[in-house]
Amino acid sequence: MFPRDNAVQVKGSHDSEIRFSGSWLLKHILIALVFLVPSPALFAAPMNEHVILLHGLCRTSKSMEKMAHALSDAGYRVWNVDYPSRTDTVANLSEAVLAPAIRDCENAGATRIHFVGHSLGAILIREYLNRHSLPLAGRVVMLGPPNQGSEVVDCIGSWRLFQAINGPAGNELGTCSDAMTEPSAPPGVDVGIIAGNRTINWINSFVMIPGSDDGKVSVERTKLKGMADHIVLRTAHPFLMRNRKAIEETIHFLREGKFRSQSANRSKVTGATK
Repeated sequence: MFPRDNAVQVKGSHDSEIRFSGSWLLKHILIALVFLVPSPALFAAPMNEHVILLHGLCRTSKSMEKMAHALSDAGYRVWNVDYPSRTDTVANLSEAVLAPAIRDCENAGATRIHFVGHSLGAILIREYLNRHSLPLAGRVVMLGPPNQGSEVVDCIGSWRLFQAINGPAGNELGTCSDAMTEPSAPPGVDVGIIAGNRTINWINSFVMIPGSDDGKVSVERTKLKGMADHIVLRTAHPFLMRNRKAIEETIHFLREGKFRSQSANRSKVTGATK
């Protein structure tokens, strides 16, 4: 703070001297900062934009809590949905889970509905939006989605133990599944995909999955025809939804329709929807 009796000298025209007290200058600097420095509120989401979160296979909504809190702090109304991921097929789960969640958003006055899904959750979102036209549909962020299936399911999907643990939907996530053959982004919807390239599942990565992967899905098989953007982060499949960078990129995509990461982490995309 300037001392009260401090003065700043400014040379005006004809070298006439103008004296301003320190308190006068400080007051006007503060006023200028109010108008020139962006307020955090300016970056908040527009009012009544909602986000539906869907967790992955064999997980619960608790796994998405960190993401939910960040989105709420960013100004979105968040619906962190819990669903029984091991009990039904992809098609049936997508209808049973998303239809009521979307209805809740509409009843709550949503003007736009975004979606964020981890792994199987992303596939349910893709399935639903490809089958239903949603006028309020906003943007979609997929975290580690097996959009083109996973070789892990190809290798061990026939095992009784795998089927018992993962259920009908889990068994549909192989690379030869009808649901995973030439998948595409929902029409008219911006889809951003975040893949991981680190693993804690060494057998999966070195024995079953070719190329760079997150321990469950190869980077290449996360991609989707018509996606708007795709980036790769240094994290593993189970941690994508809690990863600080992934959360920041998710919020940025929901606002801007593109990720913020530099081109080194960005994959080639084609067929962006808008």
